Amino acid sequence: MSANTFRIERPTSVAQPHGDHSTEPLCIVVPRFPASFTTTVPKEFVHRASVAEVMLTDWERVDDTHFTLSAQLPRMHGFFTALDGCHDPLLLAETIRQAGILLAHAEFGVPLDQQFVMWDLAIDLEPGHLLVQSAPASLDITVTCTEIKRRGTNLAGMHYTTVIRRDGAVAATGGATFTCTSPAVYRRVRAARVGDDAPAPIPLTSPTAPQTVGRLSPTDVVLSPASQPDHWQLRVDTHHPVLFDHPVDHVPGMVLLEAARQAAVAFLGRSCLPTGITSEFARYVELDAPCMIEVCRLPSEAHGEERLLVTARQDGAVVFTSAVTVASDGS
Repeated sequence: MSANTFRIERPTSVAQPHGDHSTEPLCIVVPRFPASFTTTVPKEFVHRASVAEVMLTDWERVDDTHFTLSAQLPRMHGFFTALDGCHDPLLLAETIRQAGILLAHAEFGVPLDQQFVMWDLAIDLEPGHLLVQSAPASLDITVTCTEIKRRGTNLAGMHYTTVIRRDGAVAATGGATFTCTSPAVYRRVRAARVGDDAPAPIPLTSPTAPQTVGRLSPTDVVLSPASQPDHWQLRVDTHHPVLFDHPVDHVPGMVLLEAARQAAVAFLGRSCLPTGITSEFARYVELDAPCMIEVCRLPSEAHGEERLLVTARQDGAVVFTSAVTVASDGS
């Protein structure tokens, strides 16, 4: 490959190899390609093991708090399937999640071994601009970073908002908040849940009927039946190739978002395309204890829509909430 292939090179910090006790972080150089090339960003920058699960393709700095990113959504995905002819809203939520982690590593210098905690994630969609067409959906994303917190000179966390455009039209808006911490701090916080003495996950529970939660395969169901109406037990399959793309010591946030979506379908008794999802992650959802999911209605804020509140509880405490907005039946 010729040298003039690259536009710029951007270093970022990574952890030292095992046994290297130098105090200086190593750097890797990220090649940047001309606009005529399309490739994904490094999968490590979005915390994915599979390249197939990386949605982002490029990024550019505008200034210290503003960035532009590009992404591409596949016409068909093995898990995030089309709904009413539109790209899956959770595929957009995953894109927003990836945007924050990418910028933390590539632009704010967060080492790749840092642990991230997502505290909230929200997305509002314009389904008319998210139709599956004859080619993958190319997206342009503007990101604004606010509430930037530092620990010394290191990034400790931030909030960011996104505007996602397709062919110049706004297809979605959203945002998220995360904090990040060093491996040593994470090991102290999670001491009872990591390492050889970590408790084993609870046995995999039986799925509720796939058709009742908008799924075709039992493998993709994240809810199990419960004795109370409008309640389900979270079904945690740590071997799922998409929801558990790599080993973790807690339930990933995307599993909880999928549970909220499936619970909304089961509660309403019909297939529905979410047009808005606003979620908060109160604490880690552990693998070794049952987590219960419940649904109730919220007052609608606009004509022609329904709003539901999905709540997850574990060991008697609220661990996750999500307000899901869908179009009213027949609207």
